[in-house]
Amino acid sequence: MRGRLSRECVYVPSCRFGLFVALRHWCPPGGRVLMSPVNDDVIFFVVLAAGLRPVQAPLNPLDASIDTDAVPDEVWGSLSAVLTTNLYGNPDPAPGLRSRCDALGIPLFEDGAHAIGSEIGGRPVGAWGDASVFSLSKHVGAQTGGILSLADPGRGAAVREACAELLAPRRMASELTYAVRPYAEASVRRLGLRRAAWAAMGLLGLTEREGIRMPLRPDALADAVRSAPDLAAHDPWVRVDMHDYRLESGPVRLRRVRRRLGRLDDVLAASRAGTELLLSTRWARPRPDSAAQPLFRVPLLVADRDAAIEALARRGIVVGYLYDPPLDDYAGAVFTDPSPAPEGARWFARHALPVDPLRAREAVEVLERSGARPTEPPETWAAPEESAVPQESAASAVPGGPARHGVVRPGNTARGLGPPRD
Repeated sequence: MRGRLSRECVYVPSCRFGLFVALRHWCPPGGRVLMSPVNDDVIFFVVLAAGLRPVQAPLNPLDASIDTDAVPDEVWGSLSAVLTTNLYGNPDPAPGLRSRCDALGIPLFEDGAHAIGSEIGGRPVGAWGDASVFSLSKHVGAQTGGILSLADPGRGAAVREACAELLAPRRMASELTYAVRPYAEASVRRLGLRRAAWAAMGLLGLTEREGIRMPLRPDALADAVRSAPDLAAHDPWVRVDMHDYRLESGPVRLRRVRRRLGRLDDVLAASRAGTELLLSTRWARPRPDSAAQPLFRVPLLVADRDAAIEALARRGIVVGYLYDPPLDDYAGAVFTDPSPAPEGARWFARHALPVDPLRAREAVEVLERSGARPTEPPETWAAPEESAVPQESAASAVPGGPARHGVVRPGNTARGLGPPRD
């Protein structure tokens, strides 16, 4: 990773752990962090755990990148940092954000979890920020580990010391579980039992999500926020989908990470080819000004996403990494500053169908046969649809706050045996 980024890199047990360390290292408690509302809720809770206030940015509705020009001047002037998402590998406008942050004297953080092979402005994603984080559970496929990269190598010793203080000691049982998990998952996939296995886990109470978003639990979250910065207090939210996110990596994990990193260039080449195919379809919104990136997922924009998810599931193609509703609608104004222009994020979150480029040909065939229709951005942004089945509501914690929350959608159950969401 040092060779790829030309920066100092620190191995961490997960992307979310690395991000927490970076936020605590650079940002004063109570600082305000501009971020994307179309993002994993775990990242939102990491920002809260670091004692910071999330500020939701307006987005480009066609790829969910931060719309720099739509951020009001008064918001820019209030910020302590900016955090990119690079959703599915589509780069945020890092050069412009870098210039803004330099002018304001604040750090830029890059979340490159989906973007380990993407580029922007002639440089890799992760080479623009004061710090950047990567997941080794995505393109690398190691299902563990992450990278925290630093623009200033002189900060390496302090960052490593901060990591060491937060790490939980390795456990033999966790190493053994990690060692056998790929074989168990391969058996489930081979036998076509993914849905049955997920349903059984739900009946046994072993799943942490009923819908796309985890339950907010606003009263408990408010208590945790009052104690921030405090990773332990936010652990019930930060650990979701990856309970070993702060566990020291043992030799089994490290061997798999090294082996998988050795295959990364081949994976990126295959991802780029699949991305090119998916971007050539009628459901895609390709960027005409750049070559195809080796995306982790390609967000196709479909009129009826639930029907498309079901059609793909029947072929054994799992659709995960959905982020609907946006974080400001999900969490409410008690826990975040809402976007000043939320319509683009809502539209993208409702229609994006993230497809694995490594299964591009199969996915295109399924979508064609199912009659999936592309969707067009409305000429004027309408209010978001009301959810029929709300998750645990934050309305009691947010006077006058939004009522639209995550719902249990058909096909969501298939995502549980996919890779970690780190």
